[in-house]
Amino acid sequence: MSMSNRPLLVALAGNPNVGKSTVFNALTGLRQHTGNWTGKTVALLAGTVHYAGQELRFVDLPGTYSLRASSREEEVARDFLLHEKPDVTVCVVDATCLERNLNFVLQVLRAAPRCVVCLNLMDEARAHGLLIDTDLLSTELGVPVVPTAARSGEGIADLLETVYQAARGSQGPQDAQGARASEHTDDPATHKGSRTVGSTTTDSEVAAIYREAERIASRVVRRSGEVSKTLTDRLDDIVTSRRFGIPIMLFLLGMVFFITISLANYPSAALSWVLFKVEDALSAIVLSLRAPEWLHGILVLGCYRTVAWVVAVMLPPMAIFFPLFTLLEDFGYLPRVAFNLDHLFHRSGGHGKQALTMSMGFGCNAAGVVAARIIESPRERLIAILTNCFVPCNGRFPTLILLSSIFFRGRGFLGSAGPCLAVLGIILAGVGMTLVVSRMLTATILKGVPSSFVLELPPYRKPEFWKTIARSWKDRTVWVLKRAVSVALPCGAITWLVANTTLNGQTVMTHVAGRLDPLAALLGMDGVILTAFILGFPANEIVIPIALMSYLSQGAMVDLRSPDLIGAVLRSGGWTWTTGLSVLLFSLLHFPCGTTVYTVYQETGSKKWAAMSFLIPTGVACAVLFMLNGIFTLLGLN
Repeated sequence: MSMSNRPLLVALAGNPNVGKSTVFNALTGLRQHTGNWTGKTVALLAGTVHYAGQELRFVDLPGTYSLRASSREEEVARDFLLHEKPDVTVCVVDATCLERNLNFVLQVLRAAPRCVVCLNLMDEARAHGLLIDTDLLSTELGVPVVPTAARSGEGIADLLETVYQAARGSQGPQDAQGARASEHTDDPATHKGSRTVGSTTTDSEVAAIYREAERIASRVVRRSGEVSKTLTDRLDDIVTSRRFGIPIMLFLLGMVFFITISLANYPSAALSWVLFKVEDALSAIVLSLRAPEWLHGILVLGCYRTVAWVVAVMLPPMAIFFPLFTLLEDFGYLPRVAFNLDHLFHRSGGHGKQALTMSMGFGCNAAGVVAARIIESPRERLIAILTNCFVPCNGRFPTLILLSSIFFRGRGFLGSAGPCLAVLGIILAGVGMTLVVSRMLTATILKGVPSSFVLELPPYRKPEFWKTIARSWKDRTVWVLKRAVSVALPCGAITWLVANTTLNGQTVMTHVAGRLDPLAALLGMDGVILTAFILGFPANEIVIPIALMSYLSQGAMVDLRSPDLIGAVLRSGGWTWTTGLSVLLFSLLHFPCGTTVYTVYQETGSKKWAAMSFLIPTGVACAVLFMLNGIFTLLGLN
């Protein structure tokens, strides 16, 4: 098959945070998330470009520092280069730290048939006073070097033309590539044609690569005079300092939750009104078709009403929380959170990257579990997986926000500040429990010594506001909402059946709640709410609706659009502020949803660890609430 009538495969490889995904977007027009924090480019993304009558298929490989395959990302990148054999490999490097990036380039040159170096972030290099001789760098490496600044589009057209020419073989035979680089050392680490990369690379070869990278960088990089501190340097002096780092982190998280809580109630009430008007219309249609009552109950009062509640309660907070969280992420702040918390996770026996997987868990615990792939150590990866559920996901936030608004709302300014502080306190308790349980796992079933890692702090960048909003809506809000709806549908049917099937004159739900009452009383709750948590295993969002249904003796979940009305129902069921606090803590600490447990099974391949992901948080939740309820009893608060 001739070159002109088959697609040409082009791989984009590089270290994390070099702007690789931005280069990919600029070349293909796709809008992949820029950056390489957890969950961004683990799966391969492809895009097609038609240039000069030729189809070029670009594939964005996971960001990795090495091809030695010590992590899943490195294994994916290495195997793609070795087995898929792309026509051209584009090595995207950060011009501001060339030496470290050249270590990876020299590894790729050993495996890639044809290579082009994309010298990205040239605008930031100039701001740092760095001058790079690209012609000399190309001569040293024996491959084309194209300077770019992908965010502004600088050099992208030249890069595309160079890739096209390289694919057509105009840059010369493979043996000529890197000849200049290899002539400075007799070590096979820098010779081409040996395609022995990855786990077969010896330590001496790796050392030779590092020496060669240092030599080349020292020749091609110059600094123009004295350069004052950049904005990134000045900000990092504050946000990563021991004195201000943690307080700033708490303030920003508190502001995110304050804005979410303050703004979510009104659109939630409006959306609820619309969806339940639709329910009335659906009921009229189903009944007009003379459908049996049980079918109307399952389909409309069970499935649809559950979905309507989940959407009305979840969508407004998500539509506010996720864009705010993503803006902080795109600004470059989340890596600073990991930096500030690294020493805490290290002391707990975990890995510093666990702070990043924990941050992803705020959106969805299942996503946080998948994000643990970035941790190379199997032991530390398991710790991150088993403790991820201790931070509240988006499915639990509505419950936390609702109960905080009911039981911890004050007057005036405290009307919003009280619930905000309560939610922030619950979140900090979750982070603290993550550290405690990590330490317990390290001392018992997952013994070992914490490993070290290099955490790169990318420069602060101005977020692209509207693209960020659109991306957070598509990649996070819609994704989580689809997952919640998919589990809410069958759960709604099951809940309706349990609430409408009678035994000895009482519903199955009433029987179960009665049996659970003694255990629930030890935990500061009652059988109704404990039953609701069990039935809410597929979706945490429906725990409160199920409880309200039981308290009101209804056969379907009840639409109470006002927190005041919900609070009145809960108080009539015997709730006090101590009950509310117990439920808040149990919601934070209890077993994860069914989707997360299944994701743990997929990631570990073990039913044992999937079961442990359920049992560990459940045991922790019961132990904490048992002690708390004992304290309340001693103080006479119950």
